[in-house]
Amino acid sequence: MDRLAETFARTRREKRAAFVAYLCAGDPDFDTSLAACRAVLDAGADVLELGVPFSDPLADGLTNQLAAQRALAGGMTAARVFELVRRLREKSQTPIVFYTYYNLVFSHGVENYVRTAREAGVDGMLTLDLPPEEADELLAACAKHDLKTVFLVAPTTSASRLPRIGAAATGFIYYVSREGVTGVRDQVAANIPEAVARIRQHTTRPVVVGFGLSTPEQVKQVARVADGVVVGSALVNVIKENLDNRAGLPARLRSAAAELVAGAA
Repeated sequence: MDRLAETFARTRREKRAAFVAYLCAGDPDFDTSLAACRAVLDAGADVLELGVPFSDPLADGLTNQLAAQRALAGGMTAARVFELVRRLREKSQTPIVFYTYYNLVFSHGVENYVRTAREAGVDGMLTLDLPPEEADELLAACAKHDLKTVFLVAPTTSASRLPRIGAAATGFIYYVSREGVTGVRDQVAANIPEAVARIRQHTTRPVVVGFGLSTPEQVKQVARVADGVVVGSALVNVIKENLDNRAGLPARLRSAAAELVAGAA
């Protein structure tokens, strides 16, 4: 079953972009994180991008760094991330994509990590600091275990690299709409339509846009040109703002996610 392909085919038929919700696994603890993930899925997220907490998240802004710190302090481990996915699969068949760093994959053995992720119910993996030119071992393991690959394209990515990235991505391509790290921004980058069109010249995979998107209006603006829109920091902020009200957190997160989902329609 290719849940990612089926999801993007469905959103194309519905003439809308897929809404991709990012949350950090285990933030701020296992049970609250499970409830938070279920809340955004209940709100209508088409794909769940699940950040695997890491002590040195180079691509992440302060909001997501703090989320990873909370998760690690709350006892989140690689084994518990896989358990979180298994628990989510009890009630949902929505695609789940890991957002991770190569050190986490390498330290557990590349094929072992990929196999365990797939068996748990993960559909795809974005390894942020691993370019396709250096990803042969990971690509082979993902092909063997049918785990879809996601690779980044940035505003600074040269045209000469796009064919290689397009060939390596079997799930979708993630366009980083701004240089720098993740986080909330006031405005959408002006060059997104041109960038998406340039990427589509080199791939038939969906092109998803993220980094810096945080409001329903921003989601709506990007959804006009992209196959999917990622929002992370705005959702993670809801968790941060409700750490003293964990029982009420899922309802507030569901409400915030629903507003963002509506922007992608």
